[in-house]
Formats: sequence, C-alpha cells, structure tokens
Amino acid sequence: MEHLIGPENFHPLSQWMLLAVVAGSILFLVKAADLLVDGASGLAYRIGMPKVIVGATIVSLGTTSPECAVSVMAAWSGNSGLALGNAVGSVIADTALIFGLGCLFKRLAADRFVLSRQGWVQFSVASLLALLCYATGLFEGRTAQLSRSVGFVLLLLLVAYMVVSVRWARRHSRGEPFMVPEPMAGTAPGLPEPISSSREGKLAWLVARMVLGLTVVIFASHLLILAVSELATRWGVPQVVVAATLVAIGTSMPELVIGLVSVVKGYDELLVGNVIGADILNILFVIGASAAASPLPLLDPKASVPAIFLLLHLPVMLLVLGLFRLYIFKAAGRGRCSRWMGVPLLLIYILYTVVQYAVS
Repeated sequence: MEHLIGPENFHPLSQWMLLAVVAGSILFLVKAADLLVDGASGLAYRIGMPKVIVGATIVSLGTTSPECAVSVMAAWSGNSGLALGNAVGSVIADTALIFGLGCLFKRLAADRFVLSRQGWVQFSVASLLALLCYATGLFEGRTAQLSRSVGFVLLLLLVAYMVVSVRWARRHSRGEPFMVPEPMAGTAPGLPEPISSSREGKLAWLVARMVLGLTVVIFASHLLILAVSELATRWGVPQVVVAATLVAIGTSMPELVIGLVSVVKGYDELLVGNVIGADILNILFVIGASAAASPLPLLDPKASVPAIFLLLHLPVMLLVLGLFRLYIFKAAGRGRCSRWMGVPLLLIYILYTVVQYAVS
C-alpha cells in the first residue's frame, strides 16, 4: 500500500489537515468494524452457530479490530511505538476513562460471576505482559523487543481464553459480558442481533459486508498511521505518546459507545464486562498479533525518554488495573460500583496524559 499512498504524500499537509485525516480514519475504522462484525455475525448465525459463541468470540474480537488493525499495520511498517502505545493506551483508556465516566453516570451493577473470572484474567494477562517486557528489558538492554515467539504465545493464550470464555458463557444464565441482553439486541453499535431471512441474511450480502469492512479497516489504518507519524515528527513527541492518547481514545470508540449506550438503556453490567473483555483482547489479540507480525522494540532511541513505554505506560496500566481490581472486589460483594470510584481513575488518566506530553 506504500506505493499508493506513502509518507511523502503527508509532508505538504497542514497540521489541521493531518488532524482531520486522523479523525476521519478513526471514524471509518469504527464504521468498518461494525460492517465486519455484522457480516461475520450474520454468517455465523446462517451456519447455525449459537448466539453465546457469536457473542463471546466474533463480537468481542470485532470491537477490538480497530486497535488490532492499527497496531499490526504499524508493526509491519516498523512503527513499534504506535503498536505498543495503541494497545496499552487503549487498556488505560478503557479502564480509566470509559469505566471512570460510566461510574460518574450511575452506580454500575457488578456481576459477581463475570468479575470473579474475567476480572482475574484481565489482571493476570496485564501482569504477564509487564513481566515479559521488564524481563526482556533487563536481559537485552537497548535492543529489548517483544519477539515473534512472544506474539504467538499471546495468540495461543487468546484461543484458550476464547474457549474458556464460551464455556463460562454457557454456565452463566445472565449471559457473557460481550453479549447484548435479549431486549436490547441490535441497539448498540457492534452488538448485532440474529440475522433474519431479509436482504441482510443473504449470503452474498454478508460476505460483501465482511470484505468491504476488512478493506476499509486496512486502508483507514494505513492512513491513520501515516498521519500520526507525521504529527509525532512535527510535535517532537514519540509515536508511542501520540498512539497512547489520540489513537487509543479514537480506536476505543466502539467500547465507549457500547458502554454509554448500555448505561443509558439500563444494562450497565455490559459496560463493566466490555471494559474487562476489551482489556484482555488488547493484550492477547492486539499485542499478540502485532508482535507475531513483526518484533516490537521496547525502547525508542529517537525519543527524549527512550524507555518511556517501560517507565510510564506499563506502570500506569498496572496502577489503573490494580485500582480497578480493588474496585471490583468491593463491588462484587455489594453488587454495585460506587460513583466516587470514577473520580480517581479519571484524575489518573488526565495526569497520565499531561505527564506524557510534558516529558516528551
């Protein structure tokens, strides 16, 4: 795709035009992810796949596809800072920003079944990622990178998690957190209802949706990476910083929309479950696929703080998830998350954003 649209095409653009390209690319990514999920879900229903499996696999993977597309394309292009920053930044945005905002809206319901299972998976995979990164940094120094073998290990863990997730969903009478409850089916982006025998149910139309969605995802992610790389160069900040803020918030829009719509419609448990599920997939799916595509260096020699990913992004991710773990431990006993819980998380997110740009 570089021979069609390359970095040289973005050099003459003004800063505002570049920001417009970023906003437009993110919008197309989100819409294309909807098309991809709708087509894949419809196809799954047509071949008789149970709704519980569709919800626990296709829908959850679909809402994370913007992050995955951007990170994999960035890894292929040699922009590891974009790949890692987008994934870890999305975890922080999902937990601190989206859950924090949800808490301020209302006292969110807490599903003990989900929190006692997916909640621990969320914290465990984040801890595993941090352990891998710090151990690699300790032994390999300036050449530290997440190798392809690490990427494939994370993808294998993703498959195992999906299998276990489907089993948990079958045992849970109230449904998997990635699934939309029956009365709400089809009302939120990325959460499709069973496809009927209408035009949407025609096989050719479903395949066309998938192909169109995938094509737009690839093209939009390419434009986004080029625009963000150019902005990072002009602003004099590392790509990992721009990716962890601007790109991460943009590609987390499916989770934000689904969560807030769920809260408004009274299905606030879906927000908590979706945040947990998105965090797990950002680590296993997004970072796993990115590292499998190309090794991801952990240090950026061009940045003023080369180890900013290890010194800031990973510690903030662990801090936010550790605080979230304490919150859901309390909430599981009461059945509700208190509104005040959102305030520390939002303050941490604001401080995290300010510090990133200050040290860069």
